Amino acid sequence: MSTKTASSIQSTPTAPSTPSAIANPAPLGLLGFGMTTCLLNIHNAGFIPLSIVIVAMGFGLGGAAQIIAGIMEFRKNNTFGATAFTAYGFFWWSLILIWINPFKGIEAADPISMGYYLGLWCVFTLFMFIGTLKHNRASQVVFGSLTVLFFLLSLADFTGKESIHTIAGYVGMFCGASAIYNSMGQVLNQEFKKTVFPL
Repeated sequence: MSTKTASSIQSTPTAPSTPSAIANPAPLGLLGFGMTTCLLNIHNAGFIPLSIVIVAMGFGLGGAAQIIAGIMEFRKNNTFGATAFTAYGFFWWSLILIWINPFKGIEAADPISMGYYLGLWCVFTLFMFIGTLKHNRASQVVFGSLTVLFFLLSLADFTGKESIHTIAGYVGMFCGASAIYNSMGQVLNQEFKKTVFPL
């Protein structure tokens, strides 16, 4: 998408530029978010341990893929998508750094610190959810359930109640699944040029 500045409007006309042919990056970002969120929350619900499987998925698909999608959204002039995918991609990278704590002399994360960390992400996600009120229902479900997920995870850290953490795991699996549905719906609806999966 090309934009014209005031100076370029006043200058000698040039040949018209062709529109950007960048593909829709949202399905990639949603897939990266959804699959990683599902996997982490299978752990939070108590089904699997926190292992390199989750860390690798978080670094690759949750982090790198979302950041790439976010950068592409910047090029498409989509402020919402650029902010969401880039921020959540770096969320995954920051979470991995918290887990492995590679910095010597820095204390490991404690539950109260994690409570504030997740609480701030809850506030950010709540504002992004408000933005989805201008979007489709599928996006509202993703961001609405993600807001609840961050709230429950923060609350679990502040209170130390494992039962809340387990409930958050189930909410997270639903949230991740809704993002995967949104991603695949966009891909398949585009491929078949009709509504295969309602969004």
